[in-house]
Amino acid sequence: MKKLTDFKTPIFLDYASTTPTDPLVLKSMQPILENYYANTMSIHNLGQEAKDILERAREGFAKLLKVNSGEIVFTSCASESNNFVIKGIAYAYKNQGKHIIVSSIEHPCILQSAKWLESKGYKVDYLSVDENGIINLEELKNLINDETVLVSIMHVNNEVGVIEPIEKVGEIIKNIKADRLNRKVQTPLLFHSDASQSFGRVNLNVNKVGCDLLTLSSHKIYGPKGAGLVYIKKGVKIAPLIHGGGQEFGFRSGTINTPAIFGFWKAAELAIKRQKQDFDRALKLKTKLIKTIQSKIKNFRLNGDINSQVPQIISLRFDFIEGESLVYLLDMNNICVSSASACASLSLSPSHVLMAMGLKHEQAHGTIRVSIGRFTKKEEIEYFLKVIPDIIEKLRNISPFK
Repeated sequence: MKKLTDFKTPIFLDYASTTPTDPLVLKSMQPILENYYANTMSIHNLGQEAKDILERAREGFAKLLKVNSGEIVFTSCASESNNFVIKGIAYAYKNQGKHIIVSSIEHPCILQSAKWLESKGYKVDYLSVDENGIINLEELKNLINDETVLVSIMHVNNEVGVIEPIEKVGEIIKNIKADRLNRKVQTPLLFHSDASQSFGRVNLNVNKVGCDLLTLSSHKIYGPKGAGLVYIKKGVKIAPLIHGGGQEFGFRSGTINTPAIFGFWKAAELAIKRQKQDFDRALKLKTKLIKTIQSKIKNFRLNGDINSQVPQIISLRFDFIEGESLVYLLDMNNICVSSASACASLSLSPSHVLMAMGLKHEQAHGTIRVSIGRFTKKEEIEYFLKVIPDIIEKLRNISPFK
């Protein structure tokens, strides 16, 4: 067995920010990189062969999601997908309604897109959450009005791992749509969910959820970076985000990254195949981690309710310390974690997710996110548990917060 002191290379406990590409996915991509390099828009044989690979991936995702292949639009990442949805839907239906609703704990790409729309004259409401990060369904019902065209609620939060009740959201929207129809209100009401952190971790049935739009990301599921998608239900209007050569049904122009999309598809198939195995393994590691920290470190809390979270994302709060300092000292011990989401890590402001859950500034600043994944070893968790008590003690000894 590897000794705890033998870890000379970084221990990666930041899987919520990104994942390493699975070797099986890399192997599947190699012949695509070598042989299918032509532009999918070219009419010669090499171009059409590359297009066939692209369409195989599209049909593969349609099968996984149980939707039609013409409802799958590939993008470069989840941030692009979410910008596309929020802005594209708002612009497509601006003459019918200029009100959208997003949760207060969405990824920054959703929240900043919504803020941008506000600057253009749109009305945006930010749905509140409880102390566990669960959205307020009654508030959602009250916020939806006859001008509301879009509701966007993420499936799993990237900072605390909370699983949102998106099926209940879908049911609420379905009932409101029926009421609008009875009252002859013509404004459409669409439901989008960012499922970047949920696909391959928890069950996801697009038809059961009842969403009109859905976002997925390759690099969150052990696929290559540079690929994402949006499911757009047939009949939904959306304004293109990128104009040009007309790729992706005219919604997203630009030369297609065929190898990355192919790898994305293979990663998705593998994620579904391994979902229970990965979930059960992560749950065992998370349970061990939390129980050990509880026994070794005082003034510790798990942010959120463990029973409503995915096991891969763990939000740990330590009183009387500063989370950024803890991240740096762990890094000096070859352990990679984050103090918030990777996309917001350059900000010195407290996490908007934790603040929305009711934490105080000093509590939010005393939080780190540990996220585990497919390749996390038991010995790596043991090493983390060995070094963190001493680091916490050192930080508390010099803390001005005591």
